[in-house]
Amino acid sequence: MKGVNRALGGQLNHYAAVAAGSALGSVLRYGVSLACLAFVGSGFPWATLGVNLLGSWLIAWWATRASATPGGFIQRWQSFVVAGFCGGFTTFSLFSLESLTLLQTHAPLTALAYFLLTPPLWLAFAAWGAQVARRS
Repeated sequence: MKGVNRALGGQLNHYAAVAAGSALGSVLRYGVSLACLAFVGSGFPWATLGVNLLGSWLIAWWATRASATPGGFIQRWQSFVVAGFCGGFTTFSLFSLESLTLLQTHAPLTALAYFLLTPPLWLAFAAWGAQVARRS
């Protein structure tokens, strides 16, 4: 295994961290989706909106804190949290599919609202996460 890690430029631990974080994030996203369906139904994609907003906040917070503390705990866990967990937890592809599904199921105003409001909300939550991290 050491030979493989050396061949990858010592990055095997990072790949493993991304894989573990992604698995955890994906499973949690799936659980949130099931819970939202059970509690609020399927009229609006609340679960995807929620995980993408939370993920936008978390990824900006984590990256901001990591850049402020080089070599610290936060930076050492960045592969796991940012590329792995946030990458698995958030989902642009599901956002695209849900927007298309809303259009195809004759809910054009809901689709338009979802499509137009979501990206600015992602940016706002990312800015908020970075702002909170700078204050920490």
